[in-house]
Amino acid sequence: MIWPLRQLASLPAGLRDRLAVAPDLDDRDPDFVRERLPALWLVSSVYFRGDVRGLGNIPDTGPVLLVGNRSGGSTTPDTLVLVSAFGTYFGVERPLFALTHSAPLSWPPPGWLRRFGIVAPTPGAESIALRAGASVLTYPGGEHEGHRPSWEAGRVDLGDDTSWVQAALRHRVPVVPVVASGGQETALFLGRRRGVPVSLALPWVIHVGSVSGHLPLPAKLTIEVLHPIDLHETYGDNPDPEQIRDDIAADMQRHLTALQRDRRLPVLG
Repeated sequence: MIWPLRQLASLPAGLRDRLAVAPDLDDRDPDFVRERLPALWLVSSVYFRGDVRGLGNIPDTGPVLLVGNRSGGSTTPDTLVLVSAFGTYFGVERPLFALTHSAPLSWPPPGWLRRFGIVAPTPGAESIALRAGASVLTYPGGEHEGHRPSWEAGRVDLGDDTSWVQAALRHRVPVVPVVASGGQETALFLGRRRGVPVSLALPWVIHVGSVSGHLPLPAKLTIEVLHPIDLHETYGDNPDPEQIRDDIAADMQRHLTALQRDRRLPVLG
């Protein structure tokens, strides 16, 4: 999902230009990631009590397309936990680019997220990274799924877009679904009013919009990495991208339902 045009048009010209361009993969700095990985791991494991399961399901080498359900508004704490776990497990030299909400790329300190490999979900971003041999984490449900009401935390919504499926088919890379639970408890998301997301979140109390982000509550985050899918092997030479999208969404829904069933209390997990 790309930055909504009506929101993009309202931003200052300099910021709008930075958010709308294709990702520059050279912005990712392995040394920068290595130096900050201990602090990132500390936040992930202590503050969010991150529990990442199934990292061994990700192929050891080569590009892969990780497809996740998005939670936690524009702050997307799930991304922080998964990027930390990926870097710890595979090493920071293996490039991973996470396509997440465009707004955080403008937050201070400037350039930090880009140096971690966070890029804006502009059209074709998956293909650019996969063609370069990198792995990609994408959230097809985008901002819409990330701001779904908290009482719909157990619902996977990958939207209607199939560009990520087509990118995986075109570059013949495996798709690895990733299911996360707990992100929708980092604030009280109330859905949308006249198309604008509304939530009760720190430090704003009543938070309207998605550009400024929020301070997430320390909800326990559980992430499960599912088995890789070879799309050509599974669906043949002339696959239907919509069927693939729907099948993957249904499988992710089954696993998310199981993760949600294991949660005992909000935030505490």
